[in-house]
Amino acid sequence: MRFAVLGPLEVRDEEAGPPVRLSPKLSGVLAVLLGSSGAAVPEARLVEALWEGAQPRTAHKSLQVYVHHLRQALGGAELIVREGRGYRLDATAADAEHFAELDRKGRAAIAAGDPRTGAELLREALGLWRGPAFSGLADMPLVREEAARLDECRWSAAEELARAELDLGRHAELVAELTALVAEHPYRERLRAALMLALYRAGRSPEALEVYRRGRELLDRELGVEPGRELRDLETAILRGDASLDPPDPAGPEGAAPAAPPLVPAQLPPDIPDFTGRELALERIYALLDGDRERAGAAPVVAISGMGGVGKTSLALHAAHARAADHPDGRLYVNLRGAEDEPLPPAQALSGLLHALGLEGAAIPDSVDERAALYRTALGGRRVLVVLDDAASEAQVRPLLPGGSGASVLITSRTRLTGLEGAHQVALDVFHPEQAVELLGRIAGTERVAAEPDAAAAIARLCGYAPLAVRIAGARLAGRPQWRPSRLARLLGDESRRLDELAAGDREVRACFALSHRALGETARRAFRLLGAVEVPDFPEWVVAALLGVPLEEAMEHTEALVDAQLLTIVEGPSGRLRYRMHDLIRLYARELGAGDPERPAAVGRALGGWLWLAEQATEYIPGPCYATMHGAAERWPLPAEEAAEELRDPMAWFDAEWPAMAAAVRQACALGLHETAWDLAGCLEKYFDVRGRFDDWRRTHECAIAACRAAGNRRGEAVLRRGLADLNTWVGPGQAGAAMTGMLEQADLVFEMFNELGDAKGMSDALVMRTWGLVSKGRPKEASGCAGEALRLAEDADYLGGRARAYHVMAIAAYEDQRVDRAVDHLTDALELARLLGNSRFEATAMQFLGAAQCLSGQIETGRYHLQRSLEMARAMGDRYGEVFSLMYLTRLYIALGDPEALATAESAARLSRRHGMNHHLADSLALAGDIHLSAGRIPEAVAVLEESVGLWRTRGWPSFLADALDTLARAYDAASRPTAASTARTEAARLRGAAARDRL
Repeated sequence: MRFAVLGPLEVRDEEAGPPVRLSPKLSGVLAVLLGSSGAAVPEARLVEALWEGAQPRTAHKSLQVYVHHLRQALGGAELIVREGRGYRLDATAADAEHFAELDRKGRAAIAAGDPRTGAELLREALGLWRGPAFSGLADMPLVREEAARLDECRWSAAEELARAELDLGRHAELVAELTALVAEHPYRERLRAALMLALYRAGRSPEALEVYRRGRELLDRELGVEPGRELRDLETAILRGDASLDPPDPAGPEGAAPAAPPLVPAQLPPDIPDFTGRELALERIYALLDGDRERAGAAPVVAISGMGGVGKTSLALHAAHARAADHPDGRLYVNLRGAEDEPLPPAQALSGLLHALGLEGAAIPDSVDERAALYRTALGGRRVLVVLDDAASEAQVRPLLPGGSGASVLITSRTRLTGLEGAHQVALDVFHPEQAVELLGRIAGTERVAAEPDAAAAIARLCGYAPLAVRIAGARLAGRPQWRPSRLARLLGDESRRLDELAAGDREVRACFALSHRALGETARRAFRLLGAVEVPDFPEWVVAALLGVPLEEAMEHTEALVDAQLLTIVEGPSGRLRYRMHDLIRLYARELGAGDPERPAAVGRALGGWLWLAEQATEYIPGPCYATMHGAAERWPLPAEEAAEELRDPMAWFDAEWPAMAAAVRQACALGLHETAWDLAGCLEKYFDVRGRFDDWRRTHECAIAACRAAGNRRGEAVLRRGLADLNTWVGPGQAGAAMTGMLEQADLVFEMFNELGDAKGMSDALVMRTWGLVSKGRPKEASGCAGEALRLAEDADYLGGRARAYHVMAIAAYEDQRVDRAVDHLTDALELARLLGNSRFEATAMQFLGAAQCLSGQIETGRYHLQRSLEMARAMGDRYGEVFSLMYLTRLYIALGDPEALATAESAARLSRRHGMNHHLADSLALAGDIHLSAGRIPEAVAVLEESVGLWRTRGWPSFLADALDTLARAYDAASRPTAASTARTEAARLRGAAARDRL
């Protein structure tokens, strides 16, 4: 990012790119941070600057939101650093820095007797200005002081330029320019004196005296003072015609520049012979080097950053060798040892560079500033490439940068050097899987790797696709030609030994990470060790606070330290909120360091408790089944009220961001024996997984937590999770022959027994609702009706509103199965009213679906159509694919009855969604409907194909009446296809199923 403040505040992604648009508040935050000259600005002062005494109650929270959005606008969190209780911008205004450098050089040239060069530099400096500094924002507290300082520097430079131009005899050309400047700044006496002298030398003495007279009157009238000594003496000299005011002699010829040192340094280490991939990064580096060279005065500087072992040095050296011909005057290389305990001091680095450029020890000055100046002089006009490897900080690098445009600089660092003025950032990540396997083959042998592609892919994955780790793995194989890649893959598969295996010769992944770890403060090291114990793919910022047991603000400092050390990576979650990720190998290293830490179990418990505390609240706002809400006694870690409100302002979006971490947390809690935490977390995810259709994740988390509960004898946790898992396996599970509904009935009985043991009437009511579905599927409507009535009684006794709604729902299902459609409509109307009273939009849509279907069957076509279409709209608005498919199926039935041509498209939409989300019950039903439509239209082959698939699916569901209906339709399709034997077989099976169902009714 390039920041400009010499005029209106301007931010550009590249120097020539379009400006980044910022709101007034974001511009204000950025202006205050830029005006602090790199120092941290406390939150309280930022709030005061933004609201100036009229602070809203939520000012501090709003400030954090503004900082978050500003980070996003600036391309990431690296530029704005959390420091103490404030923020620091890790960057400066490029135009202000450039102006200061040109101003300094210009004044130095004038002082050295070279006014021509000085004037050129000062005019270039003043050309950077686009108006008053921080124009439009200069009245803000904390900005006005910096704006005033910059403006003073501007007009001081203008005065110095006028003096230099007068010394060069350009008085005539200066008159108009100085007249305008004096009118704009009438109190600046040096500008007025320059105008008077220019007029006098141009032969316009009366006008020069008039300029003095107007200035004296202004000062007397406005300030009650006389002009200063310089102006008064100048007036006297003009009146006398003093010869000292005459123009100086024309400047003599300028001296020739010193010849460049004859030595051409070539210090680059060898290129990597098996260098692999990085095509996009190389293209960007070459474009940046070439593009900046075309701009006069700009020295191309490219800073490559990334975690240890990601291949920064390899990339820089490969790019340097590729561009060596563009730098015929030399290639310089310095290892700055930035990741070591004692990085190379800039003075020592400059000494080495100057020696490489041919300067002897006696000629090298002592101070860093003098060495840096001599270094820039030695590189002046030379086409030299400088590689600064493993930089520790901007302060270490700045003295080593050339001053002109002839040289180019490549820097590598484990931290992003965002405060380095004019540097282009290239962030390096790990390899893509294909690149990692390619590098493995280049080192270990292409044919050898190709012979076992699965093992090679596993090695690359277990190396986390980190180039150093892959390179070491390849070296291990190359050094052991008898090994097959599958053997190394097995060795790496043992997490406890993986870092031991990733060592070859003097290369070791562990040592690479240790360099980054050593640079951390003690608390940040502790946070790193504890983070290794949390086995989640990524996490929000509060997790570090939970692990450390400290306030969030304090934890943020340590989190940022880990990010700066490239031990954590910032990623953006689905809701746009920042999250953090740890590379797999770094996590192993952190876990290794924390092994045996007595604090670790409690710290992990706090982190899992933080997710549980938030999920417990968020799940209340997720529309889902009207199950009784049940939680356990696991430890919670509450967040501060403001942070919690920010996290949960959109509960569904919170789950979108957190579910992968929570699912991993369930697995970890199971592995640690934290069964209470495991089942409660899994239960909190249930409604979200249901609405979003994440059925596989739902099944995995529940089965894992149920196993943990069974091992611990936790009957309550097991009962709660079996309640939801039974629904999932019934309606979505793949199923085996007749297993789905049979399984529902068996699980309902088991869950009822468990809740009965616990004396939990709400759970018993939920179990009876499940049992009602199973009885209906078996064709036993009278028994089902009694079961539903008992569920209603239990719910009413327990004051369980959701249970009453679900009981009315299944009472309607039983009534419909018993051919009492009007009674079903009454029950569903009651269910819908209760759903609305609950405020549960998911169950409202469900009740509306069934009500619409029942109304259509009872002859209330328009009302039924309205309810079906409305339920479809609600399901789609919630992203509820299960509910969407159900509404589509019953709309299809309505369209078939009305002869609506939309019937087939609607049925096919239902089938497509069911297939995509693994909803085999709905898929069987929607295929049966599509087959019936094809058959009626005379598309016999299509009808046979979909009906055969439908029958095959119904065989796994355990619902004989649906299977019989599908078999009857298939028999008619076989008749139309002239397949009488197949048709007879299908009819016979359908009749047998109906006969068995009739016997069950008796």
